[in-house]
Amino acid sequence: MRQSVRKLAAVTKGLSAERLALILAVGLVLGTFPVFGLPTVLCLGAALCLKVSVPALQLVNQISSPLQWLLLFPLERAGSRFLGPASHLGSMVLHAIAGWFCICVPLGFVLYLTLMCVLRRRREI
Repeated sequence: MRQSVRKLAAVTKGLSAERLALILAVGLVLGTFPVFGLPTVLCLGAALCLKVSVPALQLVNQISSPLQWLLLFPLERAGSRFLGPASHLGSMVLHAIAGWFCICVPLGFVLYLTLMCVLRRRREI
């Protein structure tokens, strides 16, 4: 874990506070997407669309991958509140995606704004 954080620090060195906050927030949110294997593809697409560092975004994705496991069932439960009870594995996956969209995406915006403020102040010091 420490080695991944060191790599991330090296890859993001010299980035603006806005870019760094964007990489961290997007990588964390997409890294918790509840379908295994898709966060890597989503992070690659996001990096290309947002024109940010692909290695940095993939490292944040890698670091946040344990959260994907930890949040799988809570996100499924949250999604079932919106979509009703799950009847099979496919509907459980849809419930987890709905829970991710309703919880993680809004928190990602809050995280981005918070990180941007914190990183700007830190660089001013």
